Amino acid sequence: MSASYRPSGPVTLTEDQILALHRRLRDMRHDVNGRLANIAAAAELMRMRPETTAERLKVLLEQPHQAAEAISHFSRDFETAFGLSAD
Repeated sequence: MSASYRPSGPVTLTEDQILALHRRLRDMRHDVNGRLANIAAAAELMRMRPETTAERLKVLLEQPHQAAEAISHFSRDFETAFGLSAD
């Protein structure tokens, strides 16, 4: 169930605001890519060394939640920057 978002009016961003938003996007992409790499590494280590499964499983299971949080934080910043509000 996705909400329909509409701007509250015309939006003008300064160059600094655009660059700051772009930095946040870059940071979010880097964070999510790092978490995906952690998932792949944990799965590979579990395959290679099954005795470490319990230890690696904790790391593996934390990653999706943390990636979703990073995306959510960026989404809120994006919506705020563009004056978007849910209907």
